[in-house]
Amino acid sequence: MRLATFNLLHGRSLTDGLVDPDRLTAAVGALDADVLALQEVDRDQSRSGKLDLTAIAARALGAPEHRFAAAVVGTPGEQFRPLTHDDDGHGEPCYGVGLVSRHPVTMWRVTRLKAAPVRSPVYVPGPGGGLILLHDEPRVVLAAVLDTPGGPLTVAATHLSFVPGWNARQLRQTVRALRTLPAPRILLGDLNLPAGAARLISGWRPLGRRPTYPAGQPRVQLDHVLADRQGLGLLPPVTAVQTPLSTISDHRPLVVDLG
Repeated sequence: MRLATFNLLHGRSLTDGLVDPDRLTAAVGALDADVLALQEVDRDQSRSGKLDLTAIAARALGAPEHRFAAAVVGTPGEQFRPLTHDDDGHGEPCYGVGLVSRHPVTMWRVTRLKAAPVRSPVYVPGPGGGLILLHDEPRVVLAAVLDTPGGPLTVAATHLSFVPGWNARQLRQTVRALRTLPAPRILLGDLNLPAGAARLISGWRPLGRRPTYPAGQPRVQLDHVLADRQGLGLLPPVTAVQTPLSTISDHRPLVVDLG
């Protein structure tokens, strides 16, 4: 089984600043993942051609199961509002995370995380970017219980806050939520935490240790595949870890092969 997590930067290329669905399809298809967690995902956003990026990723992988979970309605960095329930924002621009699976899904679950109450400096890539003070956004955890040849497997996608300390709090909340679902459990996502901190705060085992950010010359690992130590013995061993350079995003995808 191949697992991957990829912060898409809403499918944008740093080379020309464009979101091209064919380029996104090729970038995702090259990962050949059986389970793919996506972050910074748009649906119906003008900046990404009003595309459903999760659906494009699912088609690229030939995956029958996919779901998008919006964290906000509106456009991050501009104007947005939190979701009040899962069906909120229908027909409006949304932004959140996605999860794609080639294995059947027997259960989906969404857990919502509150935004940090303070603004924090964040580096924004590209022209006009640099360090800017941003309001945090609400976050979301999208979990699925998969029916795999090896038995049930819980996988989850998330993108935690960039605010130091608040992301640690959110990671602990995420672990508690996932522990109510069947073992083994794997969390995939951009946690906005380096590898050591992610391991210590979660208590879960990293399945891949590679820097993923920034994409050109990665210096820090913000993107993780973590496995709960409870039920860890039920997982096949890790056989390969990759962080291939992609044609999109300011992050590299993290790809982990099991068995």
